[in-house]
Amino acid sequence: MAGFSSDKPSAPITGINVTPLVDITLVLLIIFMVTAKLVVSRAMPMDLPKAASAGEVQTVYSVALRADGGLFVNNAPIATDQDLYKSAKAALVKEPELRAVVHADGKVPHDRVMRALDVLRQAGATRVAFAAEPGPSVSVETTP
Repeated sequence: MAGFSSDKPSAPITGINVTPLVDITLVLLIIFMVTAKLVVSRAMPMDLPKAASAGEVQTVYSVALRADGGLFVNNAPIATDQDLYKSAKAALVKEPELRAVVHADGKVPHDRVMRALDVLRQAGATRVAFAAEPGPSVSVETTP
């Protein structure tokens, strides 16, 4: 039945059947979950630092973004994103397993950090990490 009515067969439908609405909502939820997984898998892969001791020495390509707009690669000033691209491309030719570490000041706008990540990705860098200073841990209270 599409809805509920009174005892008379010719009476108008006075109730709404929500089963189709729930079905459509669940199907949309599944579609969004699957597409979200596909979108996230295309994001830039992050190589997060490990806490255990490493046995081999790795070459690190340091990119520093300062609050005043300065851009530095391995402590050398870089003028433009084009120069960053050329520098990263040359470093990746020398060391294909190069690890890039982005040191971004807390006051650097998000779009500037994303632009630097995009330039590194266009140059071919796939192993990128963000540098951070140790800070206080967050205390989480649990209720019994």
